[in-house]
Amino acid sequence: MDGYARTFLTAAGVALAATAAQAGNGDTLKAVQARGKLNCPGDIGSYLGFAEVDDKGNWKGLDIELCRAMATAIFGDPASVNIVPIDWAQRWPALQSGDIDIVIKASGGTLSRDTELGLQFSMSYYLGTTKVLAHKELGLSSLKDAEGGSVCLPAATTIETQVASYLEANGITMEIVALATNEEVSNAYFSGRCDTFAQWGPVVAIAASQAEDPDAHVLLPDVLALEPEVMIMRQGDDNWVDIANWTLSALLFAEQEGITSQNVDEIRANPPSAEVGKFLGATPGVGKGLGLSDDWAYNVIRKVGNYSEIFERSLGMDSPYRMPREMTALWKDGGVLFPLVFD
Repeated sequence: MDGYARTFLTAAGVALAATAAQAGNGDTLKAVQARGKLNCPGDIGSYLGFAEVDDKGNWKGLDIELCRAMATAIFGDPASVNIVPIDWAQRWPALQSGDIDIVIKASGGTLSRDTELGLQFSMSYYLGTTKVLAHKELGLSSLKDAEGGSVCLPAATTIETQVASYLEANGITMEIVALATNEEVSNAYFSGRCDTFAQWGPVVAIAASQAEDPDAHVLLPDVLALEPEVMIMRQGDDNWVDIANWTLSALLFAEQEGITSQNVDEIRANPPSAEVGKFLGATPGVGKGLGLSDDWAYNVIRKVGNYSEIFERSLGMDSPYRMPREMTALWKDGGVLFPLVFD
């Protein structure tokens, strides 16, 4: 290697180190730390399995759990989160104004949200299809049979765009009834105001299972769209995007390695590899570049659990909904989710 190359690489290394140091002091992280709470969105009603309030007034659901994981990564405490009830249309104004710090609200990454609204996305934490529920008495075998009928759906969401695009592409004419909350949408459908109910697959499946007569409804075979759900942030703060991605990766990496809230202390005391030791903060290095402590991932797993644990109690077999993981399983279990590498 000649002297010029060595000088260039040394300078590049210094520049990268300086960039990493600066990345640990993102504006959003500093604002959240100064406030002492992470502001996350809830729902103005209940988005079952993702953001809902239990009979004791406590928030629960997959999206809420991810907010608590982020708060734990930052503060070491899952209670250091403030849930702000907002509807779907309020997501972006609330984020841009700073009323919330991140959108974790069953929201997809789209081109217009990136280029027109100035948003950034994490990796996907859930992959779901858009489906349609119909009253069985109508005898529909597909959405084409609903020609001239009506479809209820949530306003100001990608569901509205997906339904309109699907109807146009298939030459189907239907009345679209767009309503503000998920409760309004499901109530309108179950009261007979609409012939069909279009929503994200998990939502319609949960709604059908909780209907007064579940057998009176049928899930049509049409798949209107496939959407990756992501955590969404304002553009211009790469450190904040990094924290979101590494928090999600921590949940997935722990599941991949068999690390749970129950065994994390034992594994931290006797890590099976250098990678796991660094991940759990037994050796330093996992926090500094993010502006977090070296035990942030350990705290997340000990106090919130790995991805499987939070999925099962929110949507899966430990929840009232008993939904299978399907595509939202880890790569090694036939799904699409994977962690980044903790090297």
